[in-house]
Parts: sequence; C-alpha cells; structure tokens
Amino acid sequence: MEYRRLGSSGMYVSEITYGNWITHGSQVEQEAAIKCVRAALDNGITTFDTADVYAGTRAETVLGKALKGVRRESYELLTKVYWPTGPGKNDRGLSRKHIMESVHASLSRLKTDHIDLYQMHRFDFETPLEESLSAFDDLIRQGKVNYIGFSEWTAAQISDALKIQDSQGYTRFVSSQPQYSMLWRVIESEVVPLSTREGIGQIVWSPIAQGALTGKYLPGKKPPKGSRATDKKGGANMISRWMRDEVLTAVQNLKPIADGNGLTLAQLAVAWVLQNPNVSSAIIGATKPSQIKENIKASGVKLDSATMSAIDEVLGALPEKDPTKNVSPNPRA
Repeated sequence: MEYRRLGSSGMYVSEITYGNWITHGSQVEQEAAIKCVRAALDNGITTFDTADVYAGTRAETVLGKALKGVRRESYELLTKVYWPTGPGKNDRGLSRKHIMESVHASLSRLKTDHIDLYQMHRFDFETPLEESLSAFDDLIRQGKVNYIGFSEWTAAQISDALKIQDSQGYTRFVSSQPQYSMLWRVIESEVVPLSTREGIGQIVWSPIAQGALTGKYLPGKKPPKGSRATDKKGGANMISRWMRDEVLTAVQNLKPIADGNGLTLAQLAVAWVLQNPNVSSAIIGATKPSQIKENIKASGVKLDSATMSAIDEVLGALPEKDPTKNVSPNPRA
C-alpha cells in the first residue's frame, strides 16, 4: 500500500480507502464487516469512509464496532452529513442545527471522540453557505473534526465556499469526494483544475463504475445472480446506466490491456483513477476480504502513456465528461 497527502493538508491517506456505502448494515452484517475491516487493515488500508445516511445510520454503527480495539491514531476516519437521517424537517441538509446534531450522533455511532475528515455530502441550496461553513469551522475549533471537505460540488460552488472561508478566516476545504472512473469523468474539466490550484484532493468513489468495469457483466447476457446489478437494495439503479451492450463490449475489449499490465480489469480501473495526480485516494467497497486483497494491488501501479491512450481508444465516446452532470438536488428548483 502506498500513501498520499490529502490535498495540501499534512494528513496522509492510503491510496485505497475502504468505504461502506452499500455494504455495512445492508449487504454485510457485523461478523462479515469485521472480517473485511480487519483484512483492509492487514493489507495497509488506513482510511475508512462512511456517512450518517448509509443504511439508515447502521453503516456508521457497524464500522464503529468493526474498528473497536484498533489504535485510534493508526487510521483516518471519514464521514459525511446532508442526506435525511430521520423524519423531521430538520433531520437533513446543512443547517447549523442539523450539522451539530449529526456530528454528535456520528461520533456516538463510530465510538470515537473525533472525525478526521467531515464532509458536506451534497451542496445545500436551502441553507446559507456561510451558515454551513461557520458550523464546520466551529467543529474544527472544538476538536471534534480535524479536516473538512465536500462531495459532488460544482466548481462554482467550491469557489464560492473558498471565498467565504478566506474572507471569514475559516479553515479551508482540503478534500472533494466525487464519482470518478474511466466511464465517469465529469470532474476533469472544471473541478480537478480548480482543486489542484486550491490544494484540494479528490477521494473518489465508484472507481470501477459500480462494478461495470470488473468484466463480470457480459454483453447479451443476464447479470450473474447475486451481483449488484440484480440487487435492488444494493445499487442496481446506479449500475443500470452501464448495462448497455456497447459499454459491456468495450469493457471486455479492455481485458488485453489489463492482461498486458498484469492486472485484473478491476485493478486496472482503480489504477486508472490513481494516475490522476489530483486524486488522493480511491474508495472501494467489499462484501468479502478477497475483494479487498484483489483491489489493493492497484496501489502503486504506474500506467504508461501508451496504456492510458489505449484505454481511451477502446472506450471512445462512451465516458461521460459533461461537468453539468455533477449536481446536487435542489428542492427549490
């Protein structure tokens, strides 16, 4: 495992982050989750990402139990706030009220006294940006949060936030958590250049496109039983966008490239996102330890320019690159 600085901060993260978005508390229960977390630690992963909303708050609880007894200073703990965690009108968003209540609930579920990276899980159009940023800065000053970031913001939203942080003397963002893969490249034209200039690192999710880049889905064939594409509770809706024969055929055509580099298709996909110098870490999920052991082999892999060009040639116009696709829900729209 290799490690990179998170943006311009002094904190290092493992190139591979273990995430439990649709696994812990949903697909994977406590005993299996503990095995996956232990496998991650044993293989050099020190960065763990979750969110209060995952599995209706159960994911944080499961992760907290799985990390019990592990020296707190030995790992980096990431979580997020924004999406609804209850039925009330204030159980969502980035108001000061919800942020303060959510961070205390997350700390309790995670069984810790601080969060290494606290992230705004989407942009909140209903709360003044200064209110949200002020609350996050207070959490840093209180010692409950070490660093702050955001997920799926546009370049304009990031710029607006940085201006407020600078004018008010607030602690700046150091991380962005966007979707990014060979097939989903919407951050490349605007978010990445801005982030590079402003010292913000990307911790990217879904580097294997919800599993579409593993090669297990074949054109003209039904998805394998038990796979994500068949699990309505485990991300079937998201992967459906890639379940087109033209995409699945292209993925199969990537196999000779992967073979030529001594990699599986999944390892090639994770290694591809890590070639971007603005990416600090790639998040992987797992329902069993063997998946972790496979994907971590992408850490430290260097793909030469010929390999990167060959990948682009195979995928052609299939990757989504439109920066306007990077959006947050706007109730007022």
